[in-house]
Amino acid sequence: MPPKKKAPAKKSSVTHVTKQAKDSKPPVPPEKSRPESATEADRMATKQREISVSEFFLKNRHLLGFDNAKKALLTTIKEAVDNSLDACEEAKILPEILIEVKQLQEDRFVVVVEDNGPGVVREQIPKIFGKLLYGSKFHSMKQSRGQQGIGISAAGMYGQLTTGVSTKITSRISAKKPAHYFEIQIDTARNVPTILKDEIVDWKKPHGTRVAIELEAKYQKGRHSVEDYVRQTILANPHVTLTYLSPLNEKEEYKPASKQLPKAPREIKPHPHGVELGILMKMLKSSTSRKVKAFLSRDFARVSSRVAGAICKAAEISENSWPKAIAHAEADKLYRAINATKLMKPPTDCLSPIGEDALLNGIKKNVEATFYTAVTRPPSVYRGNPFQIEVALAYGGKLPVDELVDLIRFANRVPLLYQQSACALTKSVLQTAWRNYAVEQSKGALPSGPILVAIHMASVWVPFTSESKEAVASYPEIIHETRLGLQECGRRLEAFIRKGRREAEALRKKDYIKSYLPHIGIGLREILRFKDKDEKKILDLLTDILERSRE
Repeated sequence: MPPKKKAPAKKSSVTHVTKQAKDSKPPVPPEKSRPESATEADRMATKQREISVSEFFLKNRHLLGFDNAKKALLTTIKEAVDNSLDACEEAKILPEILIEVKQLQEDRFVVVVEDNGPGVVREQIPKIFGKLLYGSKFHSMKQSRGQQGIGISAAGMYGQLTTGVSTKITSRISAKKPAHYFEIQIDTARNVPTILKDEIVDWKKPHGTRVAIELEAKYQKGRHSVEDYVRQTILANPHVTLTYLSPLNEKEEYKPASKQLPKAPREIKPHPHGVELGILMKMLKSSTSRKVKAFLSRDFARVSSRVAGAICKAAEISENSWPKAIAHAEADKLYRAINATKLMKPPTDCLSPIGEDALLNGIKKNVEATFYTAVTRPPSVYRGNPFQIEVALAYGGKLPVDELVDLIRFANRVPLLYQQSACALTKSVLQTAWRNYAVEQSKGALPSGPILVAIHMASVWVPFTSESKEAVASYPEIIHETRLGLQECGRRLEAFIRKGRREAEALRKKDYIKSYLPHIGIGLREILRFKDKDEKKILDLLTDILERSRE
C-alpha cells in the first residue's frame, strides 16, 4: 500500500498567525467625535452652552458694585437697607433699622441689617435671598428703591464667593407666627437657592427681618464710607429711626425728624409714548382684551375710549380687531399712530418726593450754614416715565471756603456715592453758569466756595447707567429739569450773597464815619465855640443817628 500523506500541522499555522498578530499593529479607528463630514463649525458648536445669570454676574461682579473691598462693604449695607425701607413703607410701618458691622479678621467682616418690617413668608425667603433677578418691583410702575431683584441676593453671592459662608436670614411675619431661620447659598450654575438650614427659632421681635452676610471687605472712614452713607440716608429719609454700630464699637443713633411716613406711591399703567414697537407687540399678544380699542384704553395710562378710537382710525385698523391677531405691519402702523397722537402726561401720584420742607429740615439738622433753600420741580416725563427733581442748597457757615461744592446725589431717596462724573445730576451742575449767581466757577469744573448742593430724582424707573445703581443716565429731559431747579436755587443764593455784600459795604462805611466822629466834634467845638458838654451832646446825637441808620 502506498504510504499515506501527512496532513499539515495546524499547530504551526496557528503559531504563525499568532506571531503575525503580535508583530502587526491593529488599525486606528476613526475618532467618534470627529466624523469625516464634521466641520469646524460643528466642533465650535459642541462648546456652546447656556450661561446662568448668576455665573455672569459672578464673573462681572464690578457691574453690581463689588469691584473693590471698600465698595463691597458699602454696597452690601446699601442693598440690605434699601430692602428694609421699601418693605416697611409698603406695609405702612415707620422704619426702625439696625446696621451692625463686625470685624472678624483684617479683611473679613460680618454685616448685619435688622428691621421692624412686615417680614418675609417662609416659602419666599430662599428665592428672595438666593436667586438673582427675582422680585416684585421690576414690572411695577411706581417709585421704589429696589427695581431689578438683584441687590441683596448679589450681596449674598459676593459673600459666598469671598468667604464660602452662607447668607443667614431670620424673619417673622407676626407675633402669632414662629420666626424662621435660614442659611442659604446660591447655586450659580443654575441660579437657584441651596438651603443648608431651615429651622424655627426664638426671636423677640414680633415682626421683621434680620440678614447677616460674612464677606471680604475693607473698612475705612471718610468720603464714601459707611458713616457717610448713613448720614445721607437719614437726610433723604427723615422718618427713619436708625442705629449704626461700627467695627470700632462706635454707636450712632439717629432719631426721626418726622413721625409721618412719606406719601405712598400708587401703581400706574405704562404710558403709550414710553413703549417701543417690540414691547407693544408683546403687550398685544399677552392682552386679555378682545378688541384693540379696549386694549388701548385698559392697558395704557391716559388713553380714553375716544382717544383709542382715534388711534385705531389713524392706524387704519378696525376697533374690533382681536389684539392677538395683529400682524407686524399693522402693529407698526398702530405704533406710529400712537406716537403721532397728542396725549396727556402720565399721572404723577406714582411718585413720592421728599418735599421741600423735609429736605430743608434734613440739611439744617446735619449742616451748619447761614443760608438754606430748596426747590421741588413739577413732575416731568422721559420715555413715558414720570419723574420729579428736587434741589436743596446750603451756603456759608462751617462749610469749607476753598473747596469745590459738596454735591450729594439721591435717586428714589437712596444716596449715590460713586461714579459722580458719569451722572446726569453732576453734568447738570457743571452746565449751570454759577458765575451768574455770584459763585466762583472755573471752566468745565464744579463751582467752588462754601456750598452744599443736594439733588434728588424720584421716578417710577430711574435710568441707572449700570446694575450697581450709582449714576443716572444722561437723558436730556432729566438734565433740563435738574438745571431749572439749580437755577432757581442759584437766583435765591445770588440775592442772599448780594444783600450780604451790600450790608457789609454799608457797615464798612459807617464804621469809617464813626472813626471820624471825634474829629468832627473837635471841629464843631472850634468853629461854633461849643463847651465840652455841648460837644459831648452833639457826638452822642450823631452816634445815635448812625446806629439807627445801621439798623
